[in-house]
Amino acid sequence: MQIARITTLAIALLASRNAGATLTKITSFGSNPGALNMYEYVPADLPDGRPLVVVLHGCTQTAASMEAAGWNKLADQYKFAVVYPEQTSGNNPVTCFNWAGEYGDTANLVRGQGENQSIASMVDTAVAAHHSDATKVYIVGFSAGGAFVEVMLATWPEKFAGAAIMSGLPYRCATSVAGAYSCQSPGVSKTAVQWGDLVRGAFMFSGTRAPVQLWHGTGDSTVKPMNLDEEIKQWTNVLGIDATVDETEMIGSVTRTAYKSAGGAIVLEAYSVPNMGHATAVGSDPLGTCVSTSGAYFEDRSICSTLRAAQFFGLTGAGPGGGGTPDVAPPTVAFLSPSDGSEASGQVTIVVAANDDVAMGGVSLTIDGAPAGATDTDAPYQFQWDATAAGPGQHALVATATDTAGNVSTATATITVPNGGGTGDGGTGGGGDDDGGDNTQGLPGCGLDAGGGGAGFAMLALAVGLALSRRRRP
Repeated sequence: MQIARITTLAIALLASRNAGATLTKITSFGSNPGALNMYEYVPADLPDGRPLVVVLHGCTQTAASMEAAGWNKLADQYKFAVVYPEQTSGNNPVTCFNWAGEYGDTANLVRGQGENQSIASMVDTAVAAHHSDATKVYIVGFSAGGAFVEVMLATWPEKFAGAAIMSGLPYRCATSVAGAYSCQSPGVSKTAVQWGDLVRGAFMFSGTRAPVQLWHGTGDSTVKPMNLDEEIKQWTNVLGIDATVDETEMIGSVTRTAYKSAGGAIVLEAYSVPNMGHATAVGSDPLGTCVSTSGAYFEDRSICSTLRAAQFFGLTGAGPGGGGTPDVAPPTVAFLSPSDGSEASGQVTIVVAANDDVAMGGVSLTIDGAPAGATDTDAPYQFQWDATAAGPGQHALVATATDTAGNVSTATATITVPNGGGTGDGGTGGGGDDDGGDNTQGLPGCGLDAGGGGAGFAMLALAVGLALSRRRRP
């Protein structure tokens, strides 16, 4: 393949072959002029009408390499199928998708030919086999795979409802080896109209084009960061919007910019990741636990590109990019122990159950209007309270649950601290035990006083277990 044999993109990448056995190879998927392999991951008992995500690897990688991005885990959680096209060494000695053609042959860049036809066939086959929603097909790619995502958006725009491109290049930035060198480094600059005309020239399309999310590291020496600016030019023009930033957000040190349609929907989103090289961004994210794992071409930058791409597509129910219905449903919240109307004294562990149909953020607690410690972000949500120090009488507890979309629910409980230190459920000891032993309210894994209510503990353990099993992590 023309650019594959000597391109700096290929040379710079080291082999990363994951021997994971979770993917299924599909040997027959229709027209395959690009001679690609097809793998897929399908959750058990996948319902009909669910989305489909297509994931393209980078040079020297395989389909299995991209499992580290975490799409399989999200597929299990949110119920969608994942297709992994795979380049072969017979097509390309370092397994790059041929985003700039092959040895001067631009067939791969022309609708219905070469590798783009092979991937289109995979999409059609998977949609039919799994009864996927053909209007909710999304595509993601890294490096050469990211550049080929742009090929797919140009040649098959009607097939995709959203795209995320990691360390990619504009469509038709190059059609030769020399051109590929220049695109990668130092980069090629064109006007927005020139870039847009290249995409429009690939296929006459009058429908609604997919929203696009872009990622690039400022320290990328393989595909220079200026390519992010050129991609923004190309896709703002293709999407029919101006290049004026409508939103700017700092997520730690990462800069996110967003561009909106006339109707106010975000149709282009770009992340600039300081100091990141040629890689996919992973790490602890304010949105929640990152599903991505470490590996070659994955860098911990305290932001999770896979999770944010899934949100952008609307797969998690809260897509800022217009790819899905926003999460507007509030979480549920209730006091498990002590319960409303009960008595308590001594050192009490207050346990709150909270759940959300998309993803929980955390639970905070006030007692008599004052905060009772920091917000707890992990179920079961627990807070310590010295009821005796609070003094006899009634005390108002308010638990506030917030999901990752900012929806809020509250629950209240009135707890009485009796004169003389007697206890009820959630108090210091079962049966009025006042021997000064360790009478902290029992939780799963904690010791219990021999005289303390075993039935109450069993119910608490069951309730906490149910809360944990129902809670969907971001």
